[in-house]
Amino acid sequence: MATKPVLLLPPAYIEDATKSIQKAKKRISFLCMMVTDDAATNQLIDALNEAAKRGVQVEVAADVFTYGELSGHFIPTRYFTKKSRALTAMGKRFEESHANFHWLGSFSSTPFTGRTHIKWCVVDDTIYSFGGVNLYEDAIRNNDYMFKVTDPALAMVLDDEFDRLVRADKGGFSYRSRSLPSSIGTVHIDGGLPLDSIIYRRICTLTRDASSVLYVSQYGPTGRLNRLLKKVGAKLYFNTGEGATPLNRAVLRFTHFITGTRTLYTRKPYLHAKFMIFTMPGGNKIAMTGSHNFVHGGVILGTREIALETENPAVIAQLENFFHDHVA
Repeated sequence: MATKPVLLLPPAYIEDATKSIQKAKKRISFLCMMVTDDAATNQLIDALNEAAKRGVQVEVAADVFTYGELSGHFIPTRYFTKKSRALTAMGKRFEESHANFHWLGSFSSTPFTGRTHIKWCVVDDTIYSFGGVNLYEDAIRNNDYMFKVTDPALAMVLDDEFDRLVRADKGGFSYRSRSLPSSIGTVHIDGGLPLDSIIYRRICTLTRDASSVLYVSQYGPTGRLNRLLKKVGAKLYFNTGEGATPLNRAVLRFTHFITGTRTLYTRKPYLHAKFMIFTMPGGNKIAMTGSHNFVHGGVILGTREIALETENPAVIAQLENFFHDHVA
């Protein structure tokens, strides 16, 4: 039986997920774009290794982009930096505990194509996902969240999806995006096929049909979505570049130069949350929340993403509370 979804800020997510992992009985599938073993994450990493040692099936995957973001290059075979060696040691530690650890995207043609941007942690029947939290010390300080929900049917589907994604990455191929029904809404997964984003297509359709839109993301909107948001007069909240990494600062400035879109976000913490709330002509609200940044560049490059489309009042109310407490 499914439980009410609960929004967790990054520190609470790590603490809660760690406790669930410590109690795990069957299987854990952990997927995150960037993860490392540091002061903010070591308890969770320890819990994953201990679960594997006691016989739980533990699958862990992270994108090789972690090397570029945290240690300054994108080639995992170059181990000469301290952070690179720490990441490699984390992977070896997983192997020694008999967890199945995978670096994703090693065979991508460029550092920016074929990235896996999905974040989830599935522990038996409990799912942590539909947010943007990366697991390293600096990321924990971002304005971000994850949702927790217990849903046995959805957990089983995501476990299968994890296996499918890893096989695709090892084989160097992508698959078409698809939508999965769940007790709390429709889960959309972009499979990494360039120009095929079911999430981007859906938010464009919802924006076109909405009477008003609230947009919250790391980056400003681009492509068709940007044009549609201008027509509806949406309220846009994204970063100016303050507190961003050099790469993200460059993306934000380039996006502003191309689109001319302005942000209403004025707070100091780096905004990493990604959600949109659509108010439809009949007054009902629909939310889209997950890992997708709502920019067209990821669509072109074939980035793997996850998002929840929902009319669930509990999810929407918590997103609105997060907006008022941390964004507006």
